[in-house]
Formats: sequence, C-alpha cells, structure tokens
Amino acid sequence: MKVKIVPKSKVKVSRSSTSKYQPLIDSVKKLKAGGDALKVKYSDERELNSMRNIVYTINREEGKKIKSNKDAGNKIVYFYIE
Repeated sequence: MKVKIVPKSKVKVSRSSTSKYQPLIDSVKKLKAGGDALKVKYSDERELNSMRNIVYTINREEGKKIKSNKDAGNKIVYFYIE
C-alpha cells in the first residue's frame, strides 16, 4: 500500500454537508417553554422517527424537555416545550 499526503483542497467532496432536517433543527432550537408549538408534516413513519431522533438528541445536548405529539391521520407531528 502506498500512502501520500495531499492538500485538502484537492479532495473532491461528493456529498452536501447540510442536512435536509436543518430547518427543523433551527426551528426546534427557537422553541420556548409555554410558547408556540412547531407543526411538521412527514411522509412516512421512517421520516417521523428520524425527526424525533434529531429532536431528542437536541434534548440531551442542550438539556431541554421538547416533547412531541403526532396526528397520524394527517401525518403531522407537533413539537413543543411545556
């Protein structure tokens, strides 16, 4: 095996570094206790689980108590802080 160090500028990035959930992350961080709830539409249960994982990770990292309720019939989830 041959190893060579090259400048980082020569490495081509094929993936975007932004998350498709970035608007959700930004909005969740703005939630305040007793304030408004965040209403988010989802397409399937897998997407819902991903969104909840992101929000609960924010809970752990920032010490918040963000909760969620879903309206399964309309495929909407609400995030809020009591």
